[in-house]
Amino acid sequence: MSELTSTKPYLLRAIYEWCVDNGLTPHISVSVGPNVRVPAEHVRNGEIVLNIGPDAAGRLRIGNEDIECTLRFSGVARELLIPVTAVRAIYARETGHGMTFEAEGRTNTSEADDGSAPATPTAPAKSGGKPRLKRVK
Repeated sequence: MSELTSTKPYLLRAIYEWCVDNGLTPHISVSVGPNVRVPAEHVRNGEIVLNIGPDAAGRLRIGNEDIECTLRFSGVARELLIPVTAVRAIYARETGHGMTFEAEGRTNTSEADDGSAPATPTAPAKSGGKPRLKRVK
């Protein structure tokens, strides 16, 4: 029997569709690492939160390996490439309903599409307790 594919991209697509079908705004929280292409100036503590709703994201494609889209930052369109393994959560901005995922090979470096310096490392996550989403506006 061959190795099973990850359920994560299927869950991401399902929650995205649920958000859109219910008139909610889907956001993803991404752990920025060497294979994540996002604007470094918007990365905070090694993470970035992105609005991937239909009104914000152009040419959105949630594939089994990567998420690709065009988003505007300060009025400038940027092409983003996000490995599915870097997505930490997907949720509806208005309600906070969604799903969190365990870190998969997280690194504390950032590689922006302009080749800028890596972000500063973050403190290790506290173990135990219930996972929480932090809403960033």
